[in-house]
Amino acid sequence: MNPNYLDFEQPIADLEVKINELRLVSDDNDLNISDEIQKLKEKNTKLTEKIYGNLSSWQISQVARHPLRPYTLDYIQHIFEDFDELHGDRLFADDLALIGGIARLDGKPVMVIGHQKGRGTKEKVRHNFGMPRPEGYRKARRLIQMAERFKLPVLSFIDTPGAYPGIDAEERGINEAIAENMAMMSRVKTPLIATVTGEANSGGAIAIGIADHLNMLQYSTYTVITPEGCATILWKSSEHAPDAAEAMGVTSTRLEELGIVDTTIAEPLGGAHRDVKAMAANMKTALIDQVERLQNMDVDDLVERRYKRLMSYGISS
Repeated sequence: MNPNYLDFEQPIADLEVKINELRLVSDDNDLNISDEIQKLKEKNTKLTEKIYGNLSSWQISQVARHPLRPYTLDYIQHIFEDFDELHGDRLFADDLALIGGIARLDGKPVMVIGHQKGRGTKEKVRHNFGMPRPEGYRKARRLIQMAERFKLPVLSFIDTPGAYPGIDAEERGINEAIAENMAMMSRVKTPLIATVTGEANSGGAIAIGIADHLNMLQYSTYTVITPEGCATILWKSSEHAPDAAEAMGVTSTRLEELGIVDTTIAEPLGGAHRDVKAMAANMKTALIDQVERLQNMDVDDLVERRYKRLMSYGISS
């Protein structure tokens, strides 16, 4: 079983193995089997289209957590120029689970903040698996306030299992840090654009997710609790996570129907991790258009619109 493929993707992995084996045979024996390889590639494409065209909410949740999925630093590399990372909350420490700094988007200066999970054991531990402590959210607050002073749009990238629930985070006021961010972002006088790139869970996500425009990638999720956590509460077992994912409406399609999400950004066939450059290009096009549109709005109208949007959440007609 290939760990780079999810359970439901194993038929795709098996075809990839056959294609690679044929390539090796062709290289070793000078045989021309390019037609056979092309046929398998076409079969693989059709199979991927079939599988990804019928994903359940639970399968989308799995794709959102894929170990090869691009993180904030990957998007910064492919979307922005002249990124200059800024560190620390000026109160306690620098939290690497949440990174940020000044960059240029198509030549325009912007502030970029986002969760960073890390790859490999050492890097994941260093970034705390993308779960910020209070100092991470206070760093984000400092950078957003700096952006307001210099009239920079703020672009946030959300991908977190949630805020870190450890004792040290509680002692340093994780709940207060999240609440302060939400209050500050509701009134800050500069455009805010948030993009959910993977999983966006609970207050750990919304603490940098208050926005004038909210994007979600096609196979990302946004929810108050993980499907496993919901299943454990309701059914006393995480085995019911697929049922919980379906009931909660975690996908961009459902959240766009509810008016919570503004734009779903299409992913390459097989997910963002299959073609990071193409995913970044799609996202860059959307962000450039959104920044230009929001910067042309009156800032007071922008803030009023944002506040009304925030207060409308949870109200059913």
